[in-house]
Amino acid sequence: MGTITGRASASAVRLMDCDRELVAAAALGDHAAFDALVRRHTPMMFRVALRITGTSAEAEDVVQDAWLCAWRALPSFRQESAVSTWLYRVVTNGALRVVRRQRPTVPLDEATGPVTRSTPERQVVDAERIDAVLRAIARLDVAQRVPLVLRELEGLSYEEVAEILEVGVPALRSRLHRARVALLRQLRERP
Repeated sequence: MGTITGRASASAVRLMDCDRELVAAAALGDHAAFDALVRRHTPMMFRVALRITGTSAEAEDVVQDAWLCAWRALPSFRQESAVSTWLYRVVTNGALRVVRRQRPTVPLDEATGPVTRSTPERQVVDAERIDAVLRAIARLDVAQRVPLVLRELEGLSYEEVAEILEVGVPALRSRLHRARVALLRQLRERP
């Protein structure tokens, strides 16, 4: 068990080191290095943008804008945090700008497919549950939706989410508690 964990963390460290090298090269104008960063991180950035904005078209725009911001900011990126954490922050801020411009929020209808199970009936039930949760998340206030998406759907640690949102961990825990309570309320009230 310890060997698997050791391999996983060694692999994560290598990815972080590789990201740092790619950022350093891209900051010096290496377009191939920047392209490698884009290929590696765009799926994650798109998921976050989609779950915050609610539509594929807006998520694509947010990701594109986030990469433009990242490209411009590369020379000033101090690498005090992981590259992925920095990119989460860039895409989250971009998605928040889009959401703040629009009211009301649009339901998430394209986020993820159903979890496959052994029977078609089970797949339908699971798909309906996933859709209900995603619709309920989309109805949450953006201040509750964002930390919930980053922590529960993206699986980031409390510290990473707090850094992205530029709040302390205790404040984040409080926001997440309120978001979970609101999500449960939404799920109970669903038609």
